[in-house]
Amino acid sequence: MYDLNALENFQIAATELNLLMREIDQPFSVRSNTIPHPSYSAAIRKIAGLHKKGLERNHGGGLLLTGHSGVGKSMVLSYYKNQFPTEQEPDGLVIPVLFVITPAAPTVKNLAESILEAMGDPYSAKGSSEEKTRRIYLYLKKCRVELILIDEFQHFFDTIRRSETRTVTDWLKNLLTVAKIPVVLAGLPRSELVIQSNPQLARRFSSRFNIPPFAFAEENLQKQFRGILKTMHSKIPLTCVPLHDANVARRIFIATNGVMDYICKLLDQAFYLARRSPKQEITLDTLNHAFLDEIWKDCPGSLNPFSPVSILRPLIQTGEPFESHTHSLDVPRAIRKAL
Repeated sequence: MYDLNALENFQIAATELNLLMREIDQPFSVRSNTIPHPSYSAAIRKIAGLHKKGLERNHGGGLLLTGHSGVGKSMVLSYYKNQFPTEQEPDGLVIPVLFVITPAAPTVKNLAESILEAMGDPYSAKGSSEEKTRRIYLYLKKCRVELILIDEFQHFFDTIRRSETRTVTDWLKNLLTVAKIPVVLAGLPRSELVIQSNPQLARRFSSRFNIPPFAFAEENLQKQFRGILKTMHSKIPLTCVPLHDANVARRIFIATNGVMDYICKLLDQAFYLARRSPKQEITLDTLNHAFLDEIWKDCPGSLNPFSPVSILRPLIQTGEPFESHTHSLDVPRAIRKAL
């Protein structure tokens, strides 16, 4: 005899597999579609200006790029890096723009290792701090590096060991002075405190740029946000509730606090859910479930922006998704006590 339950489970699994294969054949992600907007454009112009000045003056200036998590700092750095790809030439790698991620607990030794690794040094983990520093200068010249992008700079401050922070920032300052290569530091708002802790570094990074989340308080800012959503809507290959409609846009703003990363998470999950629905359509109910899946799984119905009973207020109170965004420097409690 056939096991009907087993057969039914097999048929369900086969259907899910077919859906998955169809998505692989027709991939889509809001995140993979670069959506230009004024803050991104302004940040890229600031980086380009620093890059150009470094080439013209042989001068290692600096720029500090800040913003809350998810606003798109790394996206901006990656976009700029991709405009100047690494090339293999007969005499070795040419890396016009070097992209480095700060280690979680930076020291001179592991930061130097990260820089060497980014330049392809097969022995990046070997040697003392001094030996690694000498190799960095050698590789920077050999690879013809014109600009250095250092992401996650707030890690310099994510330790209570102030002496270590000062040692590493002094080393970075000396690297700038000797190499004469412009550097962009990017990180969370508390990165400002790293710079302020070292007067000489503060002087070299007097140029600052902050990427804010989208805003919704004024009519012109609402129009800008709705314009971004309209562009996103045009790229979604499914029937979709008009994202740029004033009422829908307000709900999306509350659901994401205007943070690009959350907008992408919300819409990508909504697309994923819609592809599995009978009507293949993104509705407010789809967005309701996507919000629970990706942003706040325990959200009560009265606070879910896509619920018919939602009171539609910012989700910035204690225990809500955007509580930390109300702190200007976003400094962890343990570190605030040590300041």
